[in-house]
Amino acid sequence: MIKKLNLKARILNPIELKARRKGSKRFRQFCKAGLYINLFFLCIFLGSVGYLGFPALEQSYVLISKDSNQSVLNLLSRTEKRTLRLEGGVENLNEPRWMLANAEADQYFKSKFNKLTDSEKELVDHLTHKGEFDAHFNVNFFLGTDSKSSPESSGVFASVVGTVLCMLVCMGVAVPVGVAAAIYLEEFAKQNIITDTIEICINNLAGIPSIIFGLLGLALFINFFGMPRSSALVGGLTLAIMSLPIIIVATKAALKSVDVNMKNAAYALGLTKWQMVSGIVLPLAAPMILTGSILALAQAIGETAPLMLIGMIAFIPDIASNLAEPTTVLPALIYNWASMPERAFLERAAAGILVLLGLVMVLNFTAIILRKYFQGKTKW
Repeated sequence: MIKKLNLKARILNPIELKARRKGSKRFRQFCKAGLYINLFFLCIFLGSVGYLGFPALEQSYVLISKDSNQSVLNLLSRTEKRTLRLEGGVENLNEPRWMLANAEADQYFKSKFNKLTDSEKELVDHLTHKGEFDAHFNVNFFLGTDSKSSPESSGVFASVVGTVLCMLVCMGVAVPVGVAAAIYLEEFAKQNIITDTIEICINNLAGIPSIIFGLLGLALFINFFGMPRSSALVGGLTLAIMSLPIIIVATKAALKSVDVNMKNAAYALGLTKWQMVSGIVLPLAAPMILTGSILALAQAIGETAPLMLIGMIAFIPDIASNLAEPTTVLPALIYNWASMPERAFLERAAAGILVLLGLVMVLNFTAIILRKYFQGKTKW
């Protein structure tokens, strides 16, 4: 016997309808206020970093000639003084040369806090009026290496190379291993207490502090396997272990988002499990997998705590030519500069943050482009 269900819609009276509309309007205003507050703090952060960092893109130089006296030479950086001594002094200069000024003179020229004496300030003003003291684009900041004694000659090139090497190792290990593990857990593994325990552990690992992975990298790669300390290989493997849980979780979510009807249709056509996964599921899930993987790598590129424990925060001015040589990374260099007592290093630290933000933005734009590419490429 089939029972007929009489469903009567409840008609709202005008008062209740008006109250619902007010509640909906308040909720929209609350969400909009949250968005504006986030944008406000983001603008404050970017503005403060830009205000501190953009002056580092210009560096002061002094025009040195044979007639330059000792007081003018005192305005030079230590690196330039050493260069002059090696060349035999200003007497051996064939023509006037623009040479790098020290950090204190540079800070005074930029109207910032400095430790110059009154006579040195008058000298800088006099040279500026004559056109022998000026600021030029700071090419050395992008092409130079770190320096503990001369902030005016410090650069980020060595740390950028080390960051790229670490990210190549991290990407080469974490992405294929994480995607393969997620495919196995989602499509091939039997659902039992073992796989449930593994999934719980993976979800927990995705939320633990990153410094724990630094301890794991120190104990496993350096103490147990004897890999070279402060190398891009150890740093990349440590970041790969940290990124694996995030990539696995993101890949599992992407695989679950594929319509089950597509899988059933593949089985109906006689495809095997692997053919269904490789030919149907992976192409459909590829945009989300790539997005999750690149965002995980973008998070790893800014990590400092795990790399501190494996020695990548040490002063390493040389550029690494392979994965086994000691190197440093951009977040560690920013931390070192920010902890220096000289004000000029703070300026460099802010400029290093801008470079790091640029690298993260490149990764994010890459994720967007790849997602759009694979979404447009997948046609049925």
